[in-house]
Amino acid sequence: MRTCRASAAGKLTVVLATLLLTVTACGGGPSPRAWAASVCEALTPWRAEISKLTSSTRQQMTAQTTPAQARENLVRLFDGARQASETARREVERAGVPETTGGDQVSAGFRGSLSRMRDAYGRARDSIRGLDTSRPATFYDGVQAAVESLNKEYDASALDTSRLSSTELKAAFDEVPECR
Repeated sequence: MRTCRASAAGKLTVVLATLLLTVTACGGGPSPRAWAASVCEALTPWRAEISKLTSSTRQQMTAQTTPAQARENLVRLFDGARQASETARREVERAGVPETTGGDQVSAGFRGSLSRMRDAYGRARDSIRGLDTSRPATFYDGVQAAVESLNKEYDASALDTSRLSSTELKAAFDEVPECR
């Protein structure tokens, strides 16, 4: 009798595992609302860091510091923005792919945008790091050029949820509290 029960329990386990795998494989990713909430939760600290960076960069450009001090501060600021962008990209990746038409493209678009922003901040950091601080006017011209290049790259990579092709995701981004 014991063998029969063990065998029946084993078969039930196999059937349940198969059903679970089938449901998981068909179910795909999170709902549009859950995905939008996860993405907005990932982007909130990123936006705060970028806002802080923008303010700090403006202050740094007008502060009475030596070029060497300015370079050190700007390199640190741009590296912080690069790291924040990578953290946001990883969080969006962790959110998965929303279960909606074109969800894979939307998810890839968000990740790609954050990757391009991360790389733009890294290039700005590297550009500033490479500037000679012995001639202040030349240094600040180089800083200005690096910031202008960053702004162009940033604008080209901007996240725009208003142009989503999925009506479910558009509605989700408008409705979930995490995105307000």
